[in-house]
Amino acid sequence: MQKLDLIAEEIRQVFEAKTAARDRALAQTRTLTRLCANAIRAVHREERQEAALGLQQAAVLVEALRKELESYPDLYYAGYTQDALKEYAEASIVYALIDSQPLPAPNELGLEASTYLRGLAEASGELRRRILDILRHGYSDEAERLLQHMDDIYAVLVTMDYPDAITEGLRRLTDLARGINERTRGDITISLRQQRLETNLRQLEQRLDGSTAAE
Repeated sequence: MQKLDLIAEEIRQVFEAKTAARDRALAQTRTLTRLCANAIRAVHREERQEAALGLQQAAVLVEALRKELESYPDLYYAGYTQDALKEYAEASIVYALIDSQPLPAPNELGLEASTYLRGLAEASGELRRRILDILRHGYSDEAERLLQHMDDIYAVLVTMDYPDAITEGLRRLTDLARGINERTRGDITISLRQQRLETNLRQLEQRLDGSTAAE
């Protein structure tokens, strides 16, 4: 029984260390999620430097999580950890695409492929938000550019025809991205038609004013 007590003590030490690592990871993932949300908010406000700083701070946390959970892969691949890392992927992708920068690759962000793809899929929603902000001031080529990115993202997502156990639910996010793209395309089309109509009405008004002045 003395040996059993020693075994139990060793197990308790293992559990204590793992619990401490889990608690630290939970705190870090909450901070990471907040940093990414703030970075995306800064992008939409066109506060580029603030967004870049937030992403730099997030990158430090991502590396810390990877190193600290190296001995606990089950914690690293747990839902709450990968969800926070997915938010980092989304924020990094949104920042790059809206700011006309090269798209970061999964290895550049230090992320798993499935986590990166889920972040890529959710980036479509933020690109739509940016497009709607643009359309409030009228149709522009920038809205078309961002829509093209959304189409390119969807075109890649639909090729990832693998089981959900591998992609971690990517299929559902792909379906959502398709709906977002379709609604956004409709919004851009309406905006373009409205702008053309307003242009035609102004031209007609100018012709009528010219005819009246000539008389």
